Amino acid sequence: MVCLRRYLNILKEMLLSGFTFIKNGILLDYPFLESIRSILPIVDELVVICGDSTDDTKQAILDLNEPKIRIIDSIWNAENRVGGFELAVQTNIALDNIKGSWGLYLQGDEVLHEDYLNTVRSACEQYLNDSEVEGLLFKYKHFYGSYQYIGIERGWYRQEVRVVRNLSTVRSFKDAQGFRIGHRKLNVKSIDAEIYHYGWVRTPEALQKKLELVNPLWHDDQWMKKNVHEQQSFSYDHSKLLAPFNGTHPAAMKKRIARLFWTFPYDPTKVKISLKEKISLLFERLTGIRIGEYKNFREI
Repeated sequence: MVCLRRYLNILKEMLLSGFTFIKNGILLDYPFLESIRSILPIVDELVVICGDSTDDTKQAILDLNEPKIRIIDSIWNAENRVGGFELAVQTNIALDNIKGSWGLYLQGDEVLHEDYLNTVRSACEQYLNDSEVEGLLFKYKHFYGSYQYIGIERGWYRQEVRVVRNLSTVRSFKDAQGFRIGHRKLNVKSIDAEIYHYGWVRTPEALQKKLELVNPLWHDDQWMKKNVHEQQSFSYDHSKLLAPFNGTHPAAMKKRIARLFWTFPYDPTKVKISLKEKISLLFERLTGIRIGEYKNFREI
């Protein structure tokens, strides 16, 4: 009974912090407000790193009038143009400022469905005192072109770590897709929760602007000149292998989805994939295993 009471007291003291970063969220049409709203019910605080935007991104967050949110201003290093590393720099600023035992991380185009809120909070409580568990692994849905299609090609990652234990040694890795401790992958537990990634569903004009403003975080001027052509709007790739989405979107996305005004005429019968890709997809469908899948984590 004493041990049980002690364990319950520890759970009461557990703090779950949310953390994220954003710059020019309005200009680039990120669903950053929806992302923030989606996790507010389960976090005890939410640290938002606001970059030096040229739009009203910060004011939009302030207008939420949410006491859990703590905004920290940040200036991005425009000279940091290798591998998207500046994104990791901004992520680490946020991570260094959280107070919780765990940190729940979302990027500005990621939203957590309300169906998984209790699952996430419960998992944090369950593994709070299991020091071997350094993070929690989420499944992913990647939407493309519209809110009715998800990417299923090998290029879309299926899982990633989105809750990390608040340790000074945990660092955002490379372009901030995942986390590591030094060069070591985190030891993580997979949970039954999904992140909805909407990075490739936004106005074609905003996507074009993203290519122009965000790609320099990975590439030099020569690459940009060769690969990013000046045009008013982005042209969606209709040759991608997609699957229809028949589920429900997060409630936080309801108003944004209702505003969709562009068309995405997708015809799966016109999509051509190689024999190798067909075999790989069939094997994955039958076994759940993706051959040669990159995993920036160690599942325990």
